[in-house]
Amino acid sequence: MILVTGISGGLGGLIHRGLSALDGLEVAGGTRSGDGVTARRIDFDDPASLAAGFHGVDVLVFVSAGYAEDDVVLARHGAVVDAAEAAGVRHVVYTSLARSGEPLTIAPPHRWTEARLAAASFEVTILRNGLYAEIPAGLAVLGAATAAESGVFTAALGTGRMTAVAREDLADVAVRVAAEIRHDLAAGRRSRHAGRTYELEGVEAVGGGDLAEALTGVLDRPVRYRPIPLSAAREALTGLGLEPYQVTHTLSTFSNVIAGNLQARGSDLPALLPAKPRPVRDQILRALAAAAGGH
Repeated sequence: MILVTGISGGLGGLIHRGLSALDGLEVAGGTRSGDGVTARRIDFDDPASLAAGFHGVDVLVFVSAGYAEDDVVLARHGAVVDAAEAAGVRHVVYTSLARSGEPLTIAPPHRWTEARLAAASFEVTILRNGLYAEIPAGLAVLGAATAAESGVFTAALGTGRMTAVAREDLADVAVRVAAEIRHDLAAGRRSRHAGRTYELEGVEAVGGGDLAEALTGVLDRPVRYRPIPLSAAREALTGLGLEPYQVTHTLSTFSNVIAGNLQARGSDLPALLPAKPRPVRDQILRALAAAAGGH
């Protein structure tokens, strides 16, 4: 059996649906509040739930739980690894962070988890996911109203660019990898993905000028990009009601874009997809159209 954690989230849900659509696979999903029928209860904050949740699982697709302070994430991930070992899981696929994200404040829990998994008794495959296209798309959506009025899009991106990837592409890779692992295990052989780390960076980088260009097309008026300082971004973020760690991680992303640290230098993504990666610009335009339709 394949179990996917976090199926109520965007990535976990896509992976679960993709695997469930394939013939010949027994697939289960896990959520914090699982009802035991449509989803198992897999609550990373309740280790006791993991023992029963992982029962009978051969392949665990472990979708990272990064929406918390680092110490909480480390405790959650450690509990998952311990429970997977105790339950006799044979292979874990973990969704980590791409190499280009190494300077980000979200990186330490991912690298710690990779090391913890490497020391475990089961086989491991690491999917190092790039930054979601929702990040630049979200910035464009956030600035759309002001840009419509003033013709100016502001963001704390300097002249830098970030490489981004469609979440659907990452899910497609995870589906392929998990399914092939299960088939290999069923055939009595070590999986072709065992011990592998895949860098799933996007193949397209975007910056403030690209977001202004997208807004120009959607708003049907010229929009130019004007960088703002990190201090202004901090003030704006503080007023959005975000958790403190969310402000920290967002500013870290801005800072690293400005420094030119978030552009990928190669990727395993194209070789693992059945078609070319989805264009990031299309993801941005769809997000803007959806936001406009909701007003």
